[in-house]
Amino acid sequence: MRSVFLGTAAFAVPSLRVAAARTQLLRVVTRPDRPAGRGQRLTPSPVKRVAVELGFRVDEPSALRAYAAELRSESVDLILLAAYGRILPRELLALPRLGALNVHPSLLPKYRGATPIQSALANGERETGVSIMLMDTGLDTGDVVLQDRVAIEPEENYGELHDRLASLGAELLAEAIDLADRGELRATPQSGEPSLTRPIAKSDLAVDLNWPPRRIVDHVRAYAPRPAARASIDGESVKILRAHVSPNGELVIDELIAPNRGKMSGESYLRSRRLR
Repeated sequence: MRSVFLGTAAFAVPSLRVAAARTQLLRVVTRPDRPAGRGQRLTPSPVKRVAVELGFRVDEPSALRAYAAELRSESVDLILLAAYGRILPRELLALPRLGALNVHPSLLPKYRGATPIQSALANGERETGVSIMLMDTGLDTGDVVLQDRVAIEPEENYGELHDRLASLGAELLAEAIDLADRGELRATPQSGEPSLTRPIAKSDLAVDLNWPPRRIVDHVRAYAPRPAARASIDGESVKILRAHVSPNGELVIDELIAPNRGKMSGESYLRSRRLR
């Protein structure tokens, strides 16, 4: 089958590799290079880097409706999408013969939108999963083709859960492609109470150390290892990377980053504060 893959973030890379292995991948579409790092140098997306390594054509369209017109002559069977970062217009969704499949890291309709993994962790969820849906013009509102659940480990952080769900998403996408190839792709409307997530704002990272310990730990997990939760300790702002609740119910900060210093244990940080 002839496909076009759309993706930007690292979450999409395992799915890109599946698309490359199981379809005739015509083009890879990603967001334009963006400034990154202290020098703010233009940096390609993770998807672009891998697509170039694999030898695929990479497009970075700014106007998706105009891009859809360019693709009309390509006879596309499937659009495959993961962590692209833009809603596709009707003109693009209408192109593929078999539809547009989206890999979304939540149990839809719960946690639609930009930050489903962070939201599940911050809310103390005990399970999450991946949904493969046939896209429509809404924000993660399409019918579900496949869905798989996974338990969230008690101390698992965003980076760890992200990588697990990225791998699971690629496995489910492979299964969905096989179903489409056999003409057996079936989809059902989303069922349950929908919820919507939004992009991370700087204010979302803030931790109030007066919160209950479990809430603090879940908040830290949701943003570790990057961009990291922030808290004020005696007037000094620190990034908290790891924390847990002790058997007697108290908060223990295991690892943090203090201003102008590298990673250190919470115990070492408090000792240095006393010495100062």
